[in-house]
Amino acid sequence: MNHWHNEFMAEIHRQDILDEVQHIHLDPLALRSRLYRPGLFERSMYNFANWMISTGKQLRKRYEVPCADCPSPSGSFAH
Repeated sequence: MNHWHNEFMAEIHRQDILDEVQHIHLDPLALRSRLYRPGLFERSMYNFANWMISTGKQLRKRYEVPCADCPSPSGSFAH
């Protein structure tokens, strides 16, 4: 009987199993290191939020009028 072939195939299967186990251990690491790439909706919402913030700052500058005798610490009518 030729036992060499059985031993050889068993070693190949053992190595395949070890490779698969190592691959399973590396999968979470690869998923954690993946870059975040926002889609169209996320990018548009981000740009919309930044536009709202900048517009709010411009409106606040436009309508915030300093006063001479105001008790507020900022010195403006806008609270």
